[in-house]
Amino acid sequence: MESSFKGILYPARLPTFHRFPAPEPVAHLVQWFWLPEWDIEPGRSSRQHVIAYPASNLVVQRDAVEFSGPSTHASYRDLTGKGWAVGALLQPAAVPLFTDDPGALRDQEVALPLGELHAAVSAAMDVLPGETASDDGARRERAVGAFVAWLASLGVVPSEEALLANRMADVIASEPDILLIEDAARRLAVSPRTLQRVAKKHVGLSPSALIRRRRLQDAAERARCDPTADLAAIAVELGYADHAHLTNDFRKYLGFTPSMYRRSAGAS
Repeated sequence: MESSFKGILYPARLPTFHRFPAPEPVAHLVQWFWLPEWDIEPGRSSRQHVIAYPASNLVVQRDAVEFSGPSTHASYRDLTGKGWAVGALLQPAAVPLFTDDPGALRDQEVALPLGELHAAVSAAMDVLPGETASDDGARRERAVGAFVAWLASLGVVPSEEALLANRMADVIASEPDILLIEDAARRLAVSPRTLQRVAKKHVGLSPSALIRRRRLQDAAERARCDPTADLAAIAVELGYADHAHLTNDFRKYLGFTPSMYRRSAGAS
């Protein structure tokens, strides 16, 4: 089973965080739903660092619905006050519903006028009369259910190209022996050029970028979860030419070395 914290650089700093699988009616549109809640005391903040999944998100918050395009580097968000978010990590097939050019939205968030979705999810997150903290699970499930119902109401029938985009993302994310775009193309019985075209329309990042992100997420998770593992061995296991190439990727996309990350993750 995939780690719930893969892509999150410092899980110990997380607020309350829950992940929900996408039910069958919307599984072609959503990989999973995620729901953080936080209550930070006045004058303080909680900084959350992530190596985001190479995908777009549709996120309902208290005051807006936002579409977050694919990211190209590690990022962070400072949480303050009291709040929540209900997000859907989108399948590639869903992306054209919200943008014609996901590549133009790399590392960006744009507000969308989806009032019906916002109202439904916000109402579900409200605490009902008589509910207590022990009922929080039911409230979260209501919110995800409202999100699912809205997506299902769109009546999306994915095209063959959209389904290929989903398979591409799944294969690259789940098969560590895929190290090159040619590997993914052979696995899916299509040409590399086809995958490049599909990725541009449905992801906004190249297939090679998807492969790099998976390897970087895996390396970060291994370095954090197994503090005694040899970093050079991790590099080879994940398909890097050597430790230096792993270090270069860390510096380029995260801003620090694997050793520095391991020390800071342990301290947190």
